[in-house]
Amino acid sequence: MKADHLIEMANQIGEFFESLPDREEALQGIAEHIRRFWEPRMRRTLLEALDGGEAMGFSAIVFAALTKYRDSLIPAAAAA
Repeated sequence: MKADHLIEMANQIGEFFESLPDREEALQGIAEHIRRFWEPRMRRTLLEALDGGEAMGFSAIVFAALTKYRDSLIPAAAAA
């Protein structure tokens, strides 16, 4: 998948979780959703976009969630 499409999908997830009154719960929810439901290839591409300077496409809440919980989103095979 292309990074721009994944960023758009992540931003849609962020829109849902942004309505939570507890910001920390929202950040955790975004990261947990991506970790549980996105396949490793999708997560790798998303994190590469984050690292590669495409961060301007991320909403503020998604950027914050990915930055804070980045380590937990790295697929196991790529963590070594």
